[in-house]
Amino acid sequence: MTTIKIAYLYEDLMNTYGDCGDVKIIRYLLQKKGYDCQVVNISLEDDLPAFDFDFIFFGGGQDFEQSVVAQDIQRHRSILQQYLEAGGPMLCICGGYQFLGSYYQTSSGQTIKCLDLLPLHTVFNPDKRMIGDTRYQTEFGEVKAFENHSGQTFFDDPHKLKPFGKMLQGYGNNPTDGIEGMQYKNVIGSYSHGPLLKNLNVAQALTQRIITWHQRPVKVPSV
Repeated sequence: MTTIKIAYLYEDLMNTYGDCGDVKIIRYLLQKKGYDCQVVNISLEDDLPAFDFDFIFFGGGQDFEQSVVAQDIQRHRSILQQYLEAGGPMLCICGGYQFLGSYYQTSSGQTIKCLDLLPLHTVFNPDKRMIGDTRYQTEFGEVKAFENHSGQTFFDDPHKLKPFGKMLQGYGNNPTDGIEGMQYKNVIGSYSHGPLLKNLNVAQALTQRIITWHQRPVKVPSV
């Protein structure tokens, strides 16, 4: 049986509102298609050989846990950049989504350096908590989920990024833009908990992307 490998970034620190369910759903769908599935937790001080994996998942976390991760994750910036630019499948939820951008500005004005992999940034606004059920339209169909965040995310280069969805109910990235999440190549960022992949239209499309990536002829990055 062919094995597909999933890297779960900071599973022990970044797992709020059922985000681990996204990995369980992907594993189930892969097994239904006849694949064995190995999930590896990549946590503090661990190496990340990204091209050994067929899918990378990065969930959300509370503020303290995110501050801990922020001090560790910069070690992986170069390999993650190579992976996403090569078309590697990634799903990043809430805090994991925010880490793809350049920075996260706290309510006190402190700037937390993020990975700066994609042109977006996040500003914390304690006066505008965005919480509740969400509905939005994606290229895969309608999605229903749950959001709970005070971080407002903005695209710095909307020509490079495209929204994951158009809001029908709820806030999404921020209260003004009317969009939810982001897509870049095979990377999806989203504020959707619940978990997101209970929406099988998205889960099945992502599963196929993972299988296609797994079947690619070249398994190592070009230099």
